[in-house]
Amino acid sequence: MKLNQRMEIDPSPEEKERQERTQKLVYSFVIITMWASVIIIGILIATAPSEVPDGAPEYVHPKAYYTLMFTESILGVICMNLPSKVEKNLKIRIPSGMLIPFEIFLYCAIFLGETRSFYYNVPHWDTFLHFFSAGMLGTLAFSIISILNDSEHVPFNLSPGFIALFAFCFAVTCGALWEIYEFTFDGILGLNMQKFMTEDGVPFVGRAALADTMKDIIVDVCGAALVSLFGYFSMRKYTTKWVDNLQLKRAEPKDPPLKEIPMQKESERKEKISEPELTIRSSEKDAKEFIRDFPNAADIPDSEVKKDC
Repeated sequence: MKLNQRMEIDPSPEEKERQERTQKLVYSFVIITMWASVIIIGILIATAPSEVPDGAPEYVHPKAYYTLMFTESILGVICMNLPSKVEKNLKIRIPSGMLIPFEIFLYCAIFLGETRSFYYNVPHWDTFLHFFSAGMLGTLAFSIISILNDSEHVPFNLSPGFIALFAFCFAVTCGALWEIYEFTFDGILGLNMQKFMTEDGVPFVGRAALADTMKDIIVDVCGAALVSLFGYFSMRKYTTKWVDNLQLKRAEPKDPPLKEIPMQKESERKEKISEPELTIRSSEKDAKEFIRDFPNAADIPDSEVKKDC
């Protein structure tokens, strides 16, 4: 089964324009926020002490405190520009309905989560973001498998169960890769992305140190399972409008520009005559001139003509 074999209901031009305008506003707001965070946190790192002296105010933090914020802000700026690179290099079109949640997620995860310390101050903020990201990745998986299976040379028709299973495995795999990324950079840069210690730097002991990582994986599984089941039953009922509206599509090739035809001179506009046609026209012209010069030639007997010859 191919998702794009069903009738796609594209939004109206007005609705499409409104979505694109909203996406541009969201992108501008988030990218300005990210760059402002990079600049401000860079200044704080340059001015912060290596170690906080005793008796310092609570708002004074060491350089290591701002390292994760700065790293995440730089990563956010890079991720904000990834969709445009993907569209350009892979020749696909990402709908606004997919870009807007992606940009909002980056804002909530990086600026609010790390820079504004929502991970520590807002209960279950990390859980909400992992569930949301798993749903986005599951939805993205439906588009990916539709594009990969969109070929007349591939004779396979995929069942709804297989597509849903792929979406589930894709989302969970991405969540696992993210945990590997957090574990790696926590060890290399001394960060606390896996939240194995408190905001003040006091490490957890035993099972408590694994609680954040395992909770994230469990939430990823739940979010991926929910989207996969929803997609499965939607395909069984032949109602995939939500997938069509969020589906990545191959970019339509643009028509080549029309070459401007230069104006021809009056002499160049004359009809070109082929050589056989020119010979026929010349013969007809000679015959007309002969009749004009000898109007009584038709009355001459054939014997006289032969005699003259």
